[in-house]
Amino acid sequence: MLAVLLWLTLATAARADDPCAAFSWDVRHERELFGQLPHPLSAASAPGTAPALTADQLYELKLVKESQVSFAAAPGGTHSAAGTYAGLARLSVPGAGLWRISLDGKFWIDVLAQGTPIHSQDFQGRPGCDAPHKIVEFTLPAGTPLMLQFSGGSSATLKIAVTRSPSRAP
Repeated sequence: MLAVLLWLTLATAARADDPCAAFSWDVRHERELFGQLPHPLSAASAPGTAPALTADQLYELKLVKESQVSFAAAPGGTHSAAGTYAGLARLSVPGAGLWRISLDGKFWIDVLAQGTPIHSQDFQGRPGCDAPHKIVEFTLPAGTPLMLQFSGGSSATLKIAVTRSPSRAP
């Protein structure tokens, strides 16, 4: 009994010291992906040259100065473009439903289908955590070409993973 109490106390203390443990969603899959080596890619500065991302892979996108990016639509977030980084990527998911886009930093993300923004359903972020830092959920259509726009970041690189959202109880 004493061993169980000691284990619970240590587990609780370790969780309190880990800012990434504070997500209220089940983020085990995202945490697992962020523990892997990322696939390096250069994000595009124009829609026609955007690299394709696939689900369940960790990528590290090399970004450009936001002032050099020709966005497919105006970014939805309000921020100053001075000195910030941005980039574009393409995505198509195999099944319709709720999908997560996880980032390792503070960036604004827009998802566009045929130039029209898809509004996020929910998001979570955790200060002090970069594995991942921010997760945004979107209801995405299957087999539809999507444009991902990243903007407002202070870093020239961005780690990103796209995952299907596990069922969550209301």
